[in-house]
Amino acid sequence: MLNKPKPQQAGQRVARVRLRERVAATRARIDDWFPDREFIMRSQGQVRFIRVSARAQKRAATGIAVLALTYVGSITTLALIRWHDSRDATALLSRQARVEKAESRVAAYRRNLDGVTSDLQRRQDFIEKVTQAHLGVLPRDSKNGETVTNSNSEAARTIDKVSATVPEAGNLARMEARQLAFVESLTRYADRRAARGLAMMRKLGVNPGMLGGSGGGEAGNDAMGGPLFALSTDADGSIDPRFARLGASLSRMSALDRAMSRMPQVLPASADSISSGFGYRSDPFTHHGSFHPGLDFRGPLGAPIYAAAPGIVTFVGQRSGYGNCVEVTHGPGLVTRYAHMSAFHSHVGQQVAAGQTIGAIGSTGRSTGPHLHFEVRIDGRPTNPRPFLEARSYVSSKIVSQSAGPAAAAGAAKDTGPDKGSD
Repeated sequence: MLNKPKPQQAGQRVARVRLRERVAATRARIDDWFPDREFIMRSQGQVRFIRVSARAQKRAATGIAVLALTYVGSITTLALIRWHDSRDATALLSRQARVEKAESRVAAYRRNLDGVTSDLQRRQDFIEKVTQAHLGVLPRDSKNGETVTNSNSEAARTIDKVSATVPEAGNLARMEARQLAFVESLTRYADRRAARGLAMMRKLGVNPGMLGGSGGGEAGNDAMGGPLFALSTDADGSIDPRFARLGASLSRMSALDRAMSRMPQVLPASADSISSGFGYRSDPFTHHGSFHPGLDFRGPLGAPIYAAAPGIVTFVGQRSGYGNCVEVTHGPGLVTRYAHMSAFHSHVGQQVAAGQTIGAIGSTGRSTGPHLHFEVRIDGRPTNPRPFLEARSYVSSKIVSQSAGPAAAAGAAKDTGPDKGSD
């Protein structure tokens, strides 16, 4: 049996046959375009026949087509080259324009940076002048035992590095160094002021905690609250440790200042002299040695008596030996007592300010004449009031001298004796 061709092979044969037919048709068409031609030329009575074969015509046509294509290709290539060069030139001009624009913007930024630095310097000048006007000259020196950082050396190296790398930012680096120096100086001031207040309270035998202050910062966090407003010095929300330390030092100073403000600090009566001091004396009734637990301020009957510090009135009434008496509590364990009053001008539970009138001078109780008996008590024990009145820096020398008792050093106010307004 004969093998029958496969359909795929049959199709390929048909395609080849059709291709050969198309090629043959194309050749026939080209042969029709270029048939053999004869040209008759007459020259000087002679006739010449010039025959141009189809092959020669085809070669000539092919050469002309090649030349034409070469020409067109050359023109096209030249046009592409010119277009490319034009595009490069345009891009170059665009880059030059961007560079010039960028340089002008950099110059503008530099001028703006100088302006910002100048504004910051003026603001820092203002801050330092206002601070100096209210607090005095801030300490720049470091003392042994202080834990405040000193960034002067680090800041100097930073300024040198920044000035060498980005000269335009040198002034800004100097401004930052000045700001850090100010922060550290203010921290030293707060620490030293807090230390003085703490030392004074300890000298007076007062626990800062009993007045709402603390040797380590705030009084406590058992009664605090409110919305959160986070503070930060950097863009990432963090706080520079030097600024955090400043905040802690100012908080501690503020707490101790509040505690100091609650200590007896105002002269409780307007008096020309002290009739009896604190401690040992001759009793005005028995004329024997006795202990006097306060200061006696001689004054006219009915003269006002003032609260020596802010606090709450916790007692109004009579006590044995004291007569009409008012007690003001300034903190847990710290009480001032005002005795021998002729009248009360306060009531229990009343919040009083330092210097507020709470009563009037009298001679009730165990007394030889009109005067105020003034006591300071810590945890129920009487303490000499004089150091409290001397402790405040704004207490005048006149008040200090008027607050002196018989045991005071030379230069103190005279003692008028126990027989004229004492108990």
